[in-house]
Amino acid sequence: MEYQRRIRNAQIERARNILKYRDVEEVKKGPHDVTRFIKRTSVTMDGEKAVDHYEIDQSVIDEEEKYDGYYAVATNLYDDAKDILNINSQRYKIEDCFRILKTNFSARPIHHSKENRIIAHFMICYTALLIYRLLECKLDQYGTHFTTDNILDTLKNMNVSNTQDMYYTAAYKGSQVCTALNGLYGLGLDKKYYQPKELNKKIKKIL
Repeated sequence: MEYQRRIRNAQIERARNILKYRDVEEVKKGPHDVTRFIKRTSVTMDGEKAVDHYEIDQSVIDEEEKYDGYYAVATNLYDDAKDILNINSQRYKIEDCFRILKTNFSARPIHHSKENRIIAHFMICYTALLIYRLLECKLDQYGTHFTTDNILDTLKNMNVSNTQDMYYTAAYKGSQVCTALNGLYGLGLDKKYYQPKELNKKIKKIL
């Protein structure tokens, strides 16, 4: 409330300065412009040209002050007010999902022109986001929290190299995320070497 009133008081002062030093009609008008606080009154005598008189409109100030300290939420939902406020408080998660889609999963730009390929592109990105969010939720329930970059960098770097079809060598180093995944899924992902049969069993266990 105090913040909103401080901002408005500064705007009212600017409106007063306009009345003192400028032509009101030359000031750019807008929905949030300080000229909303200026009222024009046209005064005329019989048979004479009207003269415009400008002054601060106290009724506009009083109307705005009634809503200081309040936020209005416009929605087409018909749910209980508490439910709507709870949904509104989670909006930052939606914005975060869009950020991850664009930054981490390259949802934009789209290098396709055919509709079916554009749909496929977004479905792949959305599926990746869904899997990531489920994994993030699992890690949080396990008692560990990592940033988006921590989790995705770990997954991207978890490559193995085939050594003459005899065994696979891990081409990645251990990390806190890897340790948490081991504790969560029991896959033994911190080993240096894997036998083909052993690695196939781990893959089948995930799928």
